[in-house]
Amino acid sequence: MLILTAGILLWSAAHLLKRLAPDFRARLGNAGRLVVTVMVIAALILMIQGYPLAKGPVWWGRETALVGLNNLLVYLGFYFIAASAVGARVKGVLRHPQLTAVSLWAFAHLLVNGDAPSLLLFGGLLLWAIVSVGLINHQDGKPALPKPVHSLFREIMAIAIALALYGVVAYLHGMLGYPVHG
Repeated sequence: MLILTAGILLWSAAHLLKRLAPDFRARLGNAGRLVVTVMVIAALILMIQGYPLAKGPVWWGRETALVGLNNLLVYLGFYFIAASAVGARVKGVLRHPQLTAVSLWAFAHLLVNGDAPSLLLFGGLLLWAIVSVGLINHQDGKPALPKPVHSLFREIMAIAIALALYGVVAYLHGMLGYPVHG
C-alpha cells in the first residue's frame, strides 16, 4: 500500500502546488510546468504499479445494480470532460466540469470496489478533487458561469466523444482483466 499511497500523495501535491504554495510555484517559472509534469507522470506510474500490489480487507463487492450505476456515472464524467473541451452547454452549468468528472469517476468506482486498496485509490482521488474545488472557489471566488452556448452540433460532438472514450476505456478495462459490464 506504500507505493499506492505515495502515488496518491504525489498526484495531490503536484496538482495542489499552485494553490498551496503559490509563491514557490511562481518562483519556478516555466520550469514549474516540467516539475509538475514529472510529478504527475511519476504519480501515475506509482498508482498503476501500486494498486495491483496493494492488499487489504474487502468490505463489499460488485452488485449488478451498482455496476449499472457505476457505468452511468463514469459515462457522465466522460461527457463532462468532452463537453468542457468542445464548449458544449455544461460549461454554463458546472463551474468545475473536469474536477466534477473525476469526482463522479472516483465515487462510481467506490460503489463497486469495496476493498482497502480501492478505498485508498478512489477515495484519495475523490478527496483530492473535492479539496481542489474548495481551494479554487476559496482563492478565486465564484465568478459567474459563462452563458451556455446552445449548439446542437457541440452537444452531439460531446456525446459522441464521451461514447468513444467510454468504449475505449471499457475495452482496455476488459483487456486488463476488469470487465466493465456484467
